[in-house]
Parts: sequence; C-alpha cells; structure tokens
Amino acid sequence: MTIKTSKPLIAPLLLSLLMLPWTPASAEEAASPASNLLTAAVAWKQTAAEFDALYYQGFNIARMRLDQALQAHKEGDRPLAIISDVDDTVLGSNSYWGYMINSGKEFFDDSAWDQWVADNGPVATPGALEFLSYAQSKGVEVFYVTSRDQGEKTKEYALANLRKNQLPFADEKHLTVYRDSSNKEPRQTEIAKDYEVVVMLGDNLNDFKRKYYVADVKQRNSLMTEDKEQFGRKFILFPNPTDGHWLKAIFGDSEPPATPENRAKFKAAAESTAWQPKP
Repeated sequence: MTIKTSKPLIAPLLLSLLMLPWTPASAEEAASPASNLLTAAVAWKQTAAEFDALYYQGFNIARMRLDQALQAHKEGDRPLAIISDVDDTVLGSNSYWGYMINSGKEFFDDSAWDQWVADNGPVATPGALEFLSYAQSKGVEVFYVTSRDQGEKTKEYALANLRKNQLPFADEKHLTVYRDSSNKEPRQTEIAKDYEVVVMLGDNLNDFKRKYYVADVKQRNSLMTEDKEQFGRKFILFPNPTDGHWLKAIFGDSEPPATPENRAKFKAAAESTAWQPKP
C-alpha cells in the first residue's frame, strides 16, 4: 500500500538487527549493510516464503468473501466491486528496497522512487493477478485508489505499471490518484454509493479508513482494535514492514528525516517491550 505520494522507509522487522552495536551517524552518512535500519525488513520481503504466503492468504480470504457475496447477490442489487490500494498491495516494491540497501540508504529517497516507478519497476504481488482476474470473470469491478505523486505523469505511470503486470481494469475509470493527500475516503465513499463493496485491499490501515492517520502508537492501536471484526471480512490487510503510516505514529511524520535523533526513536520503539533477565 502506498500511503502518500512518496514512500517513507525503514522497518524494524527483526529486533536483533537493532541490538547490534549502534553509533549515531550523520544524516548524510550512508549506513553500512550491518547497521542499516532497513536490512532485516528488506531481507524478509526478498526471501521469506512467509511473506509470499501472507499475500496468498489475503487473496484467498478475499476470494472467499467474494464468493459469499456472489451467492447472496440478487437481481436489482447494486453491482459488486472491490476497492484496492496499489503499491505493496497488488504491485510489489522489493526491487526498490533492494536499491535502497545497495545505496546505503535508510530513509526514503523520493527521486529514486519516482525513477523506479517511471522505469516500470513494480511487479504483481503473489496471488494478485489470479484474484483480480477471477473477480473480473465474475463480473465484479475493481477500483484502484492510490496516493502516489510523480507529478503530471502520476496516473500515466500508474496505469503503465498495472498494464505491464496485466492487472484488469487498468483504465481511467477504475484508477483514482490522490497526489496531494493520503486521504482515500472521498473516492471510497463515491464508489460505495453505486456499488456494493465486497472487500477493500491494502497494506496500510489508512487504505481502509482515514481515522487511523494519527501520530500516537497507542491511539492507533486502539482505533484498530475498534474495527477488529472487519479484518479478514471487509478489510484484507497485506504485510509491509518497510513503510506506512505506522511510522507517523512513532515519529509524528510518515517520512521522517535521517537523523541520529530519529534513529534513537526507532530503537526506543523496538524496545517498547523488552525482557530483562534476572541477575
């Protein structure tokens, strides 16, 4: 899921990474592979069968929900539809994050992301093409809502990325781009007026509701818990340990700058619960 126009960075997937000897570096200094905050998360995304399995699991659940909706659908009912985020939901970004590791970068690089998008770097996530094609075969429309921003060519690039991967409904009607906001609710509400939305697909809570866009970890978790019955039912959530609005809850900013202070904040977040061995 893309979140906003650009993608932030980081991810504390394995706590052991952050427990290596740690020395604050200057904002300009490239991180070594051993100390780069991204390394563990990107390694997991690139190699773990579990990462792919979670995508298959998500799309399998989405198909179950779709089949249930198709069975219950009656003549005269609103047509069925699916609303999906784009990046890290139906299009994967692993090669971009591999570039970040190769370049010694820990925090999001806007210009590199824009070039990668223009170069048609995204590839379909595991199970995405099969599920979306199945929906199309059943007469169910798919609407993509993204908050990318590559300037005037944003929609052109997004359509090219979708078409390169042969994802259905890659056209002007079914793609909405919010360049200046990460709030997707206006378009989601419009779609829901004319269609019965079966499931929503995303890798970021903000892909489902705007209320999750808060700068407090406990508050965000509390808001999520209020909707816990929706996950696996209406909301299908995919894994993303490298970026998302969970960063805003830690830093107060979804795209925090590369500073020693922010590295310290990240380490503190990873230690929010920590076992202390007895003497």
